[in-house]
Amino acid sequence: MSSTLILGLIAGYFCILILISFLTSRKTDSDTFFLANRKSPWYIVAFGMIGTTLSGVTFISIPGMVKATQFTYLQMVLGYLLGYLVIATVLMPLYYRLNLVSIYTYLEQRFGYWSYKTGAAFFLLSRTLLASIRLFLVAGVLQLAVFDDLGVPFAVSVIITILLIWVYTFRGGMKTIIWTDTFQTMAMMLAVATTIWLISDELNYSFEGLVTTVQESSYSSVFVWDAKADNYFWKQFLSGAFITIVMTGLDQDMMQKNLSCKNIGEAQKNMFWFNVILIVVNVLFLTLGVLLYTYAEAKGIALPAKADDVYPFLALNHFSAFLGIVFILGIIAITYASADSALAALTTSFCVDFLNFKEKSEHERVQQRYWAHAGVSAVMVLVVIAFDVLDSPSVISTMFTVAGYTYGPLLGLYAFGLYTKRAVRDRFVPVICVISPILTYIISYNSVEWFWGYVFGFEVLILNGFLTFTGLMALSKGKMGELELSQK
Repeated sequence: MSSTLILGLIAGYFCILILISFLTSRKTDSDTFFLANRKSPWYIVAFGMIGTTLSGVTFISIPGMVKATQFTYLQMVLGYLLGYLVIATVLMPLYYRLNLVSIYTYLEQRFGYWSYKTGAAFFLLSRTLLASIRLFLVAGVLQLAVFDDLGVPFAVSVIITILLIWVYTFRGGMKTIIWTDTFQTMAMMLAVATTIWLISDELNYSFEGLVTTVQESSYSSVFVWDAKADNYFWKQFLSGAFITIVMTGLDQDMMQKNLSCKNIGEAQKNMFWFNVILIVVNVLFLTLGVLLYTYAEAKGIALPAKADDVYPFLALNHFSAFLGIVFILGIIAITYASADSALAALTTSFCVDFLNFKEKSEHERVQQRYWAHAGVSAVMVLVVIAFDVLDSPSVISTMFTVAGYTYGPLLGLYAFGLYTKRAVRDRFVPVICVISPILTYIISYNSVEWFWGYVFGFEVLILNGFLTFTGLMALSKGKMGELELSQK
């Protein structure tokens, strides 16, 4: 496929995003940038959140990991149901009742200054790393498909990608992103559906034949009941639930969209339908994975050893030109949908949590917001380039592992705040939140020797949260008064 053609597709796609930005960013202010003036239609938010949640990692990694893990990823997806139930019934009512812009201001009201800053700092670290991992994977694909042929270095292509995202988000922020993500989610889902349809047609599968092929495939195993296995059902299910709670419910990026809905009722409807759509989309990605490997076997194609390279390799080298174009459009859509949202959320958290926006005029807010947005973009460029030295067999595994270590302290903080009435020694909270991930790593590293062969997987998040909770309990200083607690 011609690099010039792909570059033209990127330019055309970007023009559409600029048009949406132009239409949605007129007469905007800081409230528009942060929460879209709390006027977002819930059904638009629900659909657009799919693209933000999945990202390019899902687009590439989940189909590629089917050979190694079959359909066992669905065990984690089933855990999402429990996680989203907790978010909709526990966390979202709290955020709406307190009328929050940054969800981490809850920690200041509940515990104090240092707890608040610690929670916000862990979000900035977590979201920067996770967004960069996601962008790194897709930037590598675009580098292979376009920029290598043009002689453009990886660092330059990353700068171009993030600069394009910055251009269409720096004015409208969340109001623009709600609509661009809806467009991009639609483009991504059309890309996946079209790919499944055309590969099925190439293999002469009817719809019934496709379903039968997936069901009878050696890749279709879902449940694992060996307690020592890394993908044991209850480990995956509970990991899915807790990962959802922290990566959605305790994440400014995802909650910012929910808080842009008109009221708690609409936000909860958004969460329900988003969950339903997300499960369907994950099944489609796993189905695509089965078809990719079946196609390669039928055509006698030797696939790359790295799972994340399978889909891009087939799309760019063995599929038709049209299907290659569909792949490129899909990965561009999912990349921009994930990265634009992350930039807005990181900017929001930095502005509200560290620049004390409440005390400043609108003119000062706008100026500082522009600088913060540019600064966050620059940091992400540097982190993505740094990830270029990594070589993980599956980026999605790396992403969830990073989440386990960086979101664990947030899980412990919120669990302690919501389910106990005890006060904490606020100045010691940062120490506890740093020690907990270190202890988690030590325990996980030695788990086979210490726990009769048990191997920790994504449930390091639960362990990390538990250690944080335990540390807070050990250093707590008695119950808060009922009046004081109700005020917080």
